[in-house]
Amino acid sequence: MKYVTEYRDAKLVHGVLEEIRHTVTRPWTLMEICGGQTHAIVRHGIDQLLPSQVELVHGPGCPVCVTPLELIDKALAIASRPDVIFTSYGDMLRVPGSGRHLFSVRAMGGDVRVVYSPLDAVKLAQQNPDKQVVFFAIGFETTAPANAMSVLQARALGVQNYSVLVSHACVPPAMHAILSAPLNRVQGFLAAGHVSAVMGYWEYPPLAEKYQVPIVVTGFEPLDIAQGVLTLVQMLEQGRVGVENAYVRAVTFQGNLPAQQVIGQVLELCDRKWRGIGTIPMSGWRLRPEFREYDAEARFDLGEIHTHESPSCIAGKILQGLAKPHDCPVFGTTCTPERPLGATMVSSEGACAAYYKYGRHHALLEQA
Repeated sequence: MKYVTEYRDAKLVHGVLEEIRHTVTRPWTLMEICGGQTHAIVRHGIDQLLPSQVELVHGPGCPVCVTPLELIDKALAIASRPDVIFTSYGDMLRVPGSGRHLFSVRAMGGDVRVVYSPLDAVKLAQQNPDKQVVFFAIGFETTAPANAMSVLQARALGVQNYSVLVSHACVPPAMHAILSAPLNRVQGFLAAGHVSAVMGYWEYPPLAEKYQVPIVVTGFEPLDIAQGVLTLVQMLEQGRVGVENAYVRAVTFQGNLPAQQVIGQVLELCDRKWRGIGTIPMSGWRLRPEFREYDAEARFDLGEIHTHESPSCIAGKILQGLAKPHDCPVFGTTCTPERPLGATMVSSEGACAAYYKYGRHHALLEQA
């Protein structure tokens, strides 16, 4: 386990942790939304260094993890076509569908390629006019501007063999779904800094007021996270409700307005199904009708899709903060990164992947 003592700002972090210990007087359950924050927390052992009264639970802020199974199965069907070059970020290639993943499609001869930008996929379409090039456009608000821009660029260049399979989700509606759930345990949120860098945090005050919870926007370094936790604990102990920005070096209230304009030009809000959670109203984006010609779901006749989720996987509970990876009976045994039962074990932002990568499964085996 690599603890925060190895981090360059270790003294500062430990000072903040000490202040948390002196501040907290009762138990509090806090949720970090972002999977990147989850990995930083587990990597540096921040959750284990906090006083016992402060519990961190992990939220649904991993876009790969919440991509609905139906859409992954559609991706597999499209990628299997001989006339298609299917492109995606590398995270998606090993995410299991109902019975296989994109790596297995590539092993069977499918033309599946990893790209680092959707604009790379547009270039591929230009270079391969005899093929249909599809980009798997997943992500939260962070990746939406680039994905939307790729559609605008394809139209401007007259590229007609490019389309996107859209699986965009929005963070605030997921927070609403968690807070309104009957079994909710979350009393305060660490909001994702990169999402807020794009969208600002103007959507959070109504959430904080409605559910009477504090929300703190923070970054990804151990010091960012520790300071975010301290601010949440201070607000909770004082009975303060509202939103604080602890990531001022990257986030403003309004956010990146040009990026928001690009999103609004190409995408519109819609109901979105979240893997392991279910449908959350108006929690996603889809292409606007005027861009339907670039919609891969409309371009390809996929027929009826039958999905099958592993009954052993409890990823849905983990994504809602109702359980942790070590609560899963198959974590680290039947379910591993080499043989994943769910997306949370293979995504670089998945909570199960973080617990496995940084040795939490070894601790469980030692306790058994």
